Amino acid sequence: MHLREVLEHKGRNVFSCTPDERLEEVVHRLVNHNVGSLVVLEQERMVGIITERDILRACHDGCDRLQRETVGERMTPRPVTLSPEHDISEAMDLMTERRIRHLPVLEQQRLLGIVSIGDLVKAQQDELARENHYLKSYIQS
Repeated sequence: MHLREVLEHKGRNVFSCTPDERLEEVVHRLVNHNVGSLVVLEQERMVGIITERDILRACHDGCDRLQRETVGERMTPRPVTLSPEHDISEAMDLMTERRIRHLPVLEQQRLLGIVSIGDLVKAQQDELARENHYLKSYIQS
């Protein structure tokens, strides 16, 4: 299964912010949307990603930083991305190797969506359940 299929199933809705927003605003957005990351956009172009880990690191340096610091100061610029044609297992390997939990999916520099490690585990589990069902049906017939 490819990332394109994962995005088709889960949806392509991507929550975003801008580099000049305060971290405090990002925390509210992450909580309100129940997500672990936001894509950072500048003039509709992806310039980075900000994650829960980035927020925790800022808090570790002093929670007052949430009111003072901007996304641009804490985001990961040029995040790791894959194309929609990459296989789930390739994405999972990359995410495990790089210790990342959110992966933007780009096609010709255009953001198609974002997948989390949870999305990939669920897609893989669903695929295994389908295969299991077909094998059982085959054996019983």
